[in-house]
Amino acid sequence: MSGRRELARALREAGVPGGHYWIEGVHEPAPTPPDFVYLRSAPDGSGWETGVYERGAYHPVGRYADESAACAGFRTLAL
Repeated sequence: MSGRRELARALREAGVPGGHYWIEGVHEPAPTPPDFVYLRSAPDGSGWETGVYERGAYHPVGRYADESAACAGFRTLAL
């Protein structure tokens, strides 16, 4: 998995509902669903973060140094 756009395409092709996931800058459903898995740049700017958003809070599951590794980890989380 090389990047966020390719990841979003792979998830669509796999039939993952659009409200199930949020990918920064590529797939940000509006209105924002109440619960979803996410891929975003780490808040401290140190890389990328994957996790679950529920009950109004982000719950990180993984941190990655680069986008490609984060996309690979997120694909597993989203499927």
